[in-house]
Amino acid sequence: MATLATILRRLDTAGAEPRRATAPPSPYSLRALPNEDIFFYAKRVDNSRLVREADPRAKAECWSTIGRVSALAIFLIASLAPSVAGITASYKIQALKQERQQLLDERRNLEVVEAKLLGPDRLERLAKDQKMVSPGADQVVRLNTGASDGTVALNVSANSAK
Repeated sequence: MATLATILRRLDTAGAEPRRATAPPSPYSLRALPNEDIFFYAKRVDNSRLVREADPRAKAECWSTIGRVSALAIFLIASLAPSVAGITASYKIQALKQERQQLLDERRNLEVVEAKLLGPDRLERLAKDQKMVSPGADQVVRLNTGASDGTVALNVSANSAK
């Protein structure tokens, strides 16, 4: 059998015209792509006249899915709310601590300013600037602090007390 095929091939090529010399292929040309000679025709399909058949279970499935997702969202919010509230409270506590420290610093500064304003040196300087003098003996009113009846001071003039 093998010899028969070779004989038929010789007979088949004997009648063919001789091959022409072809130019050597360019080293830069690309080889042919597979299935390059096949043409696919795309037929346009018009489905505009088709109407989708109503599914009676689709509405119920949609509402049940909405209900499940809502329940899951409520569960997640309820489970995360305490931790978020704790974090928010800790931020608030830190802000209040900073505000307390700021108020303490401000109070300390005000006490220093008050001490400077009420210092004896400044009061003497103010008295000299405004030409104030020490009160005389007849200008001083003594309070009766020994009273046990609840009165704070006696309303007595200095001349009648003698």
